[in-house]
Amino acid sequence: MASSNSLICFTNCLLPLEDGSLVERDLWVDETRGIILDAQKTFYTRRERPDRIVDLGGNILSPGFLDIQLNGAYGFDFSVYEDDDQKYRDGMKKVAEGIVETGVTSLLPTIITQEKSIYPKLLSLLKPFATPTSATLLGWHAEGPFIDMTKRGAHAPAYLQAAYEDFKSFEDVYGPENLAESEDWSMSSGQIPAVRLITAAPEVPGVMKALGELTKRGIAFSIGHSVATSEVATEAVLHGARLITHLFNAMPQLHHRDPSIIGLLGASPHLSSPSQTTSVLPCNMNDRIPLLELSKETQTTEPEQVEPISPGSSSEAFEADLALPRRKQTILSGAPNKPQRKTSRPTLHLDKGQVADMPFERPYYGLIVDGIHCHPNSVRLAYSAFPEGCILVTDAMKILDPHLKDGIHEWRDGKRFVKDGDKLYLEGTTTLAGSVVTLDKCIRNFSKFTGCSLGEAIKCATYNPAKCLGIEDKKGTLRPGAHADLVVLDRQGIVLSTWVRGKEVWTKKE
Repeated sequence: MASSNSLICFTNCLLPLEDGSLVERDLWVDETRGIILDAQKTFYTRRERPDRIVDLGGNILSPGFLDIQLNGAYGFDFSVYEDDDQKYRDGMKKVAEGIVETGVTSLLPTIITQEKSIYPKLLSLLKPFATPTSATLLGWHAEGPFIDMTKRGAHAPAYLQAAYEDFKSFEDVYGPENLAESEDWSMSSGQIPAVRLITAAPEVPGVMKALGELTKRGIAFSIGHSVATSEVATEAVLHGARLITHLFNAMPQLHHRDPSIIGLLGASPHLSSPSQTTSVLPCNMNDRIPLLELSKETQTTEPEQVEPISPGSSSEAFEADLALPRRKQTILSGAPNKPQRKTSRPTLHLDKGQVADMPFERPYYGLIVDGIHCHPNSVRLAYSAFPEGCILVTDAMKILDPHLKDGIHEWRDGKRFVKDGDKLYLEGTTTLAGSVVTLDKCIRNFSKFTGCSLGEAIKCATYNPAKCLGIEDKKGTLRPGAHADLVVLDRQGIVLSTWVRGKEVWTKKE
């Protein structure tokens, strides 16, 4: 039941900030509107103090976690459609309402490579979705079919394809309505495009040419299941690629002469300085496209200034969760979210300890931190190279369930999984088939593996993925005006309770 004035004050708690620090500070929430408030501004505007005080006993109050790569959970697989719409919707609901026990309040359902005719049905069902007690499905992450055959992993080889018609190939597979520009849709019209993120291999014919149009439409492009060379991977970033899918996995391993995709975390300013951006780098086997000069970001996003005078309707926050806009980027800008530095500096300089600025943002990178997909040393190496780009993902399969025992479990197409702790293999093979690790455990592992603080680890599952998707004003943050999706953690990173839009939806049993 809502408090009489709808205001809640969380007190005696540590708040993770966007720089990874933890500070002792109260947090005010409007329970009816489901948003975070500026406490001082609210008090002086409304002349009210919260009627409800929640003492967290010195625990951590974090933004809800975002998992941008989740294949399924609780027995449901987002990639399996059995010609029953209601059964599929029930499965979506089961995952969305169950996953909150792991602290996840927003996620991208991930569909792996499918037979082409299946996509329209799956994508029509996987529109942004939430219930009042569930995590929010923000849209979907399409992993395939435009990936490399030799790095396909568990993807069915018969369904992989090239993009011979460039962007039109993507429209033919996913549907043009799911790749619509942000201005073309609204909640009132009911036309909400499903696509948030696409994983593809930039060296596959036609993919590089399509990348610019995808980026312009606000769809995040991720390099993955790829054998791209350093040159091709760099070219993809200069065309707007924002992410690397499950770093170290399904890609060439680091080689000192050609570090390939992994080398993007280093990205030497010598090779990608402004003087180099007019050179010609190979896009794929058949094309060579000159790089254009870098340009400033075309759109900046400022925190919303909220006037919390009238509580409004609780449905407003619910609809806002589903209608998060996609951020567009400048085509071929090289730095879609970072303005050029105002002053230049020679390559050779005498300033101690200074590293040259990069002319483009290095991409974010997803890490599956279950201790199996990536060795702890590899995790620490990546984070040390580029901490600001780290995003924790689970890549979890349908048997993700904190209560599920080890053993053999059914998958799809007659295949079965073998679950052994956090290890997950296709039966009869040594092929890793996603994971069963939960995102809260990834956070704890990450802090142990890298030695970073718990606050810095939390940032990799909240602010960083939200910023990658361009929704950091509403998700993954404690900014005033953001959605009040919250998770309470003890100081060991164990989830104690989860809140969605200002209401408690899960509590740890004693």
